[in-house]
Amino acid sequence: MANVITKTDLVDKVAEATEITKAEATKVVSAVLDAIKDELAAGNEVNIAGFGKFVVRDRAARTGKNPATGESIQIPATKAPAFVAGKALKDAIKA
Repeated sequence: MANVITKTDLVDKVAEATEITKAEATKVVSAVLDAIKDELAAGNEVNIAGFGKFVVRDRAARTGKNPATGESIQIPATKAPAFVAGKALKDAIKA
């Protein structure tokens, strides 16, 4: 099974690659993640060339079943974030 990289691990990698402190790298990583979140919340796409894009997808309302009782329930429409990998990222993973 693959290793899981946490935000802390990502901060460490950014700090090492850019030769800045971990505190500064934490601010940078948090700012990037917050910017992505804010844009998605506003209904915008975030397209990062060579990496991929973050989008908001609409999920239609549907009828589901309560697994405990078998009773039919109405599941409301909602919005969900999604990521679409770019060609360069897909190619890097295949290698």
